[in-house]
Amino acid sequence: MLDPALAFQTAVRAALIDAPEVLAHVQPANIRAGSIRPERLPSVVLGDARTEFLGCAAGSQRLARVFLTLHIWAQEDGADTARQIGAAIYGALEFGPKDTAEISLDDWAQPRMVWLRDPQPELTLTHGAMALEAVVRWRV
Repeated sequence: MLDPALAFQTAVRAALIDAPEVLAHVQPANIRAGSIRPERLPSVVLGDARTEFLGCAAGSQRLARVFLTLHIWAQEDGADTARQIGAAIYGALEFGPKDTAEISLDDWAQPRMVWLRDPQPELTLTHGAMALEAVVRWRV
């Protein structure tokens, strides 16, 4: 594996799909990587990841710090729906996604959340962005 960002993104998506609190608000098909503004609502869009390679570890392993932004979109019926989704995601990711066959998490930063006004107010969407950060390890 040259870039662990995809494996990290897959682990995050799996954690969200395994969380009943998240699925109470968002259909699994609407938790996906892709373009920022989704067509189906509510949805969680896993944005582009950034990777900082940190070097080597024992036993032919590599380390990298991976950053990923989750975008939470909901139709504005008050901001309650989007904020409930954000709280459910935080609960699912509070301690990070589980290790997978491809990567192990060595460090997990608590998620950070910001709520944004939609730049096109006529669409009446609520948008939140959650920043995720982890140090991951994998075997070459």
